[in-house]
Amino acid sequence: MELQAKKIYLDYNATTPLAPEVILCVSEALTNAWANPSSSSEIGQSAKELINQARKKVATMLNAKPSEITFVSGGTEANNMVLHTALKYFNSGSGKLGQGASLKPHILTTNVEHDAILLPLRHYETEKLADVDFVPVSMSSGQVLIEEIEKLIKPNTCLVTVMLANNETGVIMPVAEISRKIRELNEIRQKEGLCRILIHTDAAQAIGKISVDVEELGVDYLTIVGHKFYGPRIGALFVKEMAEDSTPLYPMFFGGGQERGLRPGTENTPMIHGLGCAAELVSQNLQKYQEAMKKTRDLLEKSLIVEFGENIIVNCDTALRLPNTSSVSFRETTMTGGEILSRCPHLMASTGAACHGTGKPSVILMASGVSCEDARSAVRLSVGRDTAPAEIEQIVQMLKLALKRD
Repeated sequence: MELQAKKIYLDYNATTPLAPEVILCVSEALTNAWANPSSSSEIGQSAKELINQARKKVATMLNAKPSEITFVSGGTEANNMVLHTALKYFNSGSGKLGQGASLKPHILTTNVEHDAILLPLRHYETEKLADVDFVPVSMSSGQVLIEEIEKLIKPNTCLVTVMLANNETGVIMPVAEISRKIRELNEIRQKEGLCRILIHTDAAQAIGKISVDVEELGVDYLTIVGHKFYGPRIGALFVKEMAEDSTPLYPMFFGGGQERGLRPGTENTPMIHGLGCAAELVSQNLQKYQEAMKKTRDLLEKSLIVEFGENIIVNCDTALRLPNTSSVSFRETTMTGGEILSRCPHLMASTGAACHGTGKPSVILMASGVSCEDARSAVRLSVGRDTAPAEIEQIVQMLKLALKRD
């Protein structure tokens, strides 16, 4: 079969292109709302109104209130802001235990989080700012187990942060169930005079692929990343009932009074407007997007299994996964996943998180029960809203040709 020269993009978990509607929104703001939103001029007020509209649209997508949305630069800033808040919240008075004894704040997370969570927490450990437990996920499913989290909770635990869906395996975590358990424990802790445990989820990979409802999830904080759902490279942070001071949020730096003084700096109106547009598209079309991606992803996996048989495994396929994500490992090959992809010049995919790229077996896959050998040959294929079924056969043939030359 002669392969077409057209390149096929299957790395939507790394970054999605801007939706055409989003491009129009960004262009509109660049042209008509370029003034400072804090300005009293007519064009400045137009910019402010676009920001207000975007806040409402992001809130609607999450079943939240507009007052619970704070715009930030992206997921890394949102995650760091939550971790910073947890430390400050604990040290502001909640860290007093027993007879005035003071302990360091304790934070729980999983061992498969994005580096925007893992690395700040390791830094906190190194600097002796916090105690951290990295809860191992199940080696059979890649999911974190609620009981594993519960048994590591301490009197000085102040935050539990668990991603909603893993970026490499697509495994969906039981965040709603974790939140319910933490809320039950918080009722007991309140009577005992212990600090409330805050709950955060990084929903970067989940938004635009599955329903993300903050009421159902029961979290205090949720991270939003625009470029994962056909929006611009900007983000937002949901903070539950922030307007009623129910959940703390402390700024990381200081300047102007933008975003209620929580995130100073002149607002990036075009990108915020684009984020609002991307959120509106998700609100209006999520079921259609989800069904289309799942149909294409399932076709991809079935076609690969037909072609490679026992020489391919779909990693973490027994767990509930995102509808667009497939991590596959090739057996009976000496090549790494990166080497396999290098022989597929017309296939744009990755071996895992785009920000890793070390060439080593994925620690996320191995933590999820994938053997070192299988993790070594793994490739992550993540389809998009418009990935065509006709492209699937081309992808399978590309991979077949690449592996035949091993």
